[in-house]
Amino acid sequence: MQNNENISDKAKRHESVTEEKVWYAIRVSYRQELKVKKNLDTRGVESFIPMKHTIVTTCSRRVKRLVPIIHDLIFIHAEPSLMKELKAFTSLPIFYMMNPATKKPVIVPENQMKNFIAVAGTYDEQLEYIQEDFEKLSRGDRVRVMGGMFEGAEGVLLKTRSKHRVVVGIEGIVAVITAEIHPSLLQKIDNK
Repeated sequence: MQNNENISDKAKRHESVTEEKVWYAIRVSYRQELKVKKNLDTRGVESFIPMKHTIVTTCSRRVKRLVPIIHDLIFIHAEPSLMKELKAFTSLPIFYMMNPATKKPVIVPENQMKNFIAVAGTYDEQLEYIQEDFEKLSRGDRVRVMGGMFEGAEGVLLKTRSKHRVVVGIEGIVAVITAEIHPSLLQKIDNK
C-alpha cells in the first residue's frame, strides 16, 4: 500500500509543478512493446509504436495483421518526473535508449516526432523504414574523433566485433588504442 501512497503523493506534487512533456525513445523487453503500450494507454500516457500491415499465416489461414516495424521500440510522451516514476514504481519492462556521446536518455524533438507520426501513423504498405546507420567504417580506415574525450584525435580504426577503437601512434615508436568510441563520433578522413 505504501507504494501506491508514494505514487499518489508524487502525482499530486506533479500536478502542482508544470513540466514540459518530451518524447522519449524507449526500449522494452523482448517483444513486449504492445503490452507496454496497452498499459500506458490505461494510465493515460501518450505513446507511439511505428506499425505496418503484414500477412501472417496462422492455422493454415492468411491473416492481415498490424505489427510493430521495429521490435522492442516505443516512443513515450511524458514529463521527466512521470517518466522517472514509471521506471521506478512500475513493473513495465522499459529502458531508456541512451545517447552514447552524452550518456543521457534520447529525447526526440517535438517537431520531428510530429512529422514522424504523421507519416508512420498512416500504416501505408509502401512505406520503407530505415534504421539509423552510421557511416560504414572498416578496419584500417583513417578516422577523426568528432566528440567526447578524444575529440580531434586522428588515427586508424581498429574494429573488434562491434567495438570501434582508434589506434593513434607515432610511427615506428609507440601506439595507443582508445577506449570504445561510438561510431556516431567517428568521421572517415582521406588516407594521406
